[in-house]
Amino acid sequence: MGDIVNLNKARKATTKAKKTAKAAENRTKHGQSKAERERHAAKQTLETHILDGKKRETAENSDDGSE
Repeated sequence: MGDIVNLNKARKATTKAKKTAKAAENRTKHGQSKAERERHAAKQTLETHILDGKKRETAENSDDGSE
C-alpha cells in the first residue's frame, strides 16, 4: 500500500509554495533593497537641507520684531 495523503493539505501546500515563489519573484523585480531605500532617504534629506539653506526671507517671514 501507499502512503495516505490528505489531498486538501497537499493542495494548500502547493498553492502556498507557488505564492511564495511568485512573491520572491516580485520582490526582486519591483522592490528596492534596504541600502537603496536608505540611500534615497539620505539624498532626499540632503536636498531638503540644501534647499532650506537657499530660501530668501521676506518681510512676511522675518521675525526681527520691526513692524
